[in-house]
Amino acid sequence: MNTKLSLGVIALAALGQAAAAETLVVGAYSANPPWEYKNDQSTFEGFEVDLVEEIGKRVGADIEFQDLGFQALFAATSSGRIDMAISTITVTNERLQNQAFTQGYYDSDLALIGRQDGDVSEMASMEGKTVGVLSSSIAEAWVNANAESIGFDSIRGYTTQQNLLLDVRSQRLDGAVGDLAGYQYAFQQMPDLKILETIPTGDRFAIMMPQGSEHLESVNAAISEIKEDGTLAEIHEKWLGVAPASDTSTVAVMPVPTAE
Repeated sequence: MNTKLSLGVIALAALGQAAAAETLVVGAYSANPPWEYKNDQSTFEGFEVDLVEEIGKRVGADIEFQDLGFQALFAATSSGRIDMAISTITVTNERLQNQAFTQGYYDSDLALIGRQDGDVSEMASMEGKTVGVLSSSIAEAWVNANAESIGFDSIRGYTTQQNLLLDVRSQRLDGAVGDLAGYQYAFQQMPDLKILETIPTGDRFAIMMPQGSEHLESVNAAISEIKEDGTLAEIHEKWLGVAPASDTSTVAVMPVPTAE
């Protein structure tokens, strides 16, 4: 009887631990393949989804995704509505004034895209043309900063990548600027579009969190482990088709970024 009682206590304790498992709420923009998107079962998939789920395993937490627009992610972390945000969010000094970020895990370049049969061949050809960007993205910041020197006729902001790409295809836009890897992935289904010019930025994607988050240290440590044991390199190759270079932030452990 004592043995049964002991086993019952152990079982109840285990159930209590399971019930107490922490849940990390992750905001994600669901139309951003290959980084995150919803499959036919309305389940999130993608590079950053795999990364976050691996982080959950390492820190012993369940992961709950919230489908949010890209711009809504910033308010959601600032208010503490979510614990983390993903969706190819670039670390900038301006964002670090109001948000916290983990170490970077992907070195991101931008790209100018256009139609295969279009009359735009490079950025210099965009003078007097209309360019599209994803609103609140680093691409929008780059386009605004370089608008005068390039001489765009107009800049159009979009809330979804899909609508932006459709407007390039239909020639409502002469070109668009955005994430290079995201475009390369999309062009597998849109062969009438192409990369016209790569724009090196030195930027990195990272997980955004509320300032002062109690989870920042443990999540960042998990990212370091995921890099060191090669798991992140495997995720990179799975979604982008190539292994990451050894000197990139996908492989190299980095410090947590701080505001200047």
